Amino acid sequence: MSLATALRSGVCGLALSALMAGAALCDPFTGLAKGFDGQLMAAGQNRAPITAGSTAEVRGKGFVPGQSVVLRQNGVALNDGAAVTVDEKGEFSTEVSIPEGAEPGLYPVVAEISNPDFATTLELKVSPVLADTGTLSITSQKLAPGLYQVAETPDALYVTSAVGRPPVTESKLMKLDPQTFEILAEVTPEEAPDSADGRDGGVFAVYGVGVDEAQGQVWVTNTRQNSVAVYSAEDLSLIKQFAPDSVPHPRDALAHDGKVYVTATFEPTIHVFDAATLEELAPIELSSGKRGERFGTASMHIDAASGTLYVVSLDTDEVAKVDLASGEETAVYALPLSKRTIGVGYDAKTDRIFTAGVDTDNVLILDAKTGETLHDVAVGSGPLNIAFDPATDLAWVAVRGSDSLVAVSPEGEVVAKAQIGSFPNHLIAAAGGGVYVVNKSKGQDDATGDHISRVTLGQ
Repeated sequence: MSLATALRSGVCGLALSALMAGAALCDPFTGLAKGFDGQLMAAGQNRAPITAGSTAEVRGKGFVPGQSVVLRQNGVALNDGAAVTVDEKGEFSTEVSIPEGAEPGLYPVVAEISNPDFATTLELKVSPVLADTGTLSITSQKLAPGLYQVAETPDALYVTSAVGRPPVTESKLMKLDPQTFEILAEVTPEEAPDSADGRDGGVFAVYGVGVDEAQGQVWVTNTRQNSVAVYSAEDLSLIKQFAPDSVPHPRDALAHDGKVYVTATFEPTIHVFDAATLEELAPIELSSGKRGERFGTASMHIDAASGTLYVVSLDTDEVAKVDLASGEETAVYALPLSKRTIGVGYDAKTDRIFTAGVDTDNVLILDAKTGETLHDVAVGSGPLNIAFDPATDLAWVAVRGSDSLVAVSPEGEVVAKAQIGSFPNHLIAAAGGGVYVVNKSKGQDDATGDHISRVTLGQ
């Protein structure tokens, strides 16, 4: 039976009879498993999102060669109950048809494994599909491979790029003309020291980027070396490279009022640096409102007028407010409708927070005073980052899995949506309205990848 039948049926009798049939094959509480390291993954074909009417590929790795796997959803065996046999590499792959009418969301799929016996679950995500709407003006320029983040001053854009996994040897920090996208300066980071086990350290690859205009500095995060670095905004010469392991898995870097704030992904900490002395100051510690849980920072936004920092927790699906004058956390709001929350934006005019849930394919809009969820907006597969543009009164969302850009009003209306190229990764509000977006490629032959784009609302 297909996933289509399983999702449509909802008939407990089918599930019960299937389980009873399975029970006849062996006695309970026998064949004790000694441990299991297998992993399950689901993806659409050709790296596309899984959507209603599409075909999903369910893959496993780390299994025991020769094991047999049966997948169930809603208690019903998928693929007409045909078992999949794990190959000699401990891997398997099978296709599952998604029904046309499947509602977007997370579906638990149970893997029943035998020889030796085990059972585990996989959340198979069916993503929404949004039609293109609104009129957008898009101007793009191809840059270096592996574009990651972008920052802006009145005179320049600063873009980071990094390719591959450690040792990363291909990385650039670029300074662009904001009108023509001409590269005004670029630099390859210095070589990083080898790791303790002797492996090549690559270079201090650059990922996150923020600019302190007053000091003429560009701050970047060296995620692979757990560090940060400071470059000259004028010519990109290196001012200071901090030592490895000074900031665990840094993501974003933002400057405000003489200080630079850096998120340490998965850690309940925001690292703080003095931009004048280049010394690290006392960090900001964050707490989770969930009992026994630990806040794990991801993206952040600073409202300069109020001196308030907003940061989301990837681990606990929360958003915190921090008063930067005191360095104190003032509120933590739960995001029960969001999963793997990573992006955040803020609208000062309506005093509303916008968060992006990667696994729930949505943007939540909250009252910043109370934490109440006002709107839950479906935006497509894997929204990653958000930038609120006060010139258009819109939250712009980089929807990575759907290769799209979506503009959402504070009232929860999707005002515009367009394809923006492969894997949009980061975006910022542009002076005068609209946003700058950078995206990655899906391979060397991807004509739409590795671009920077200026996007504005059309007439």
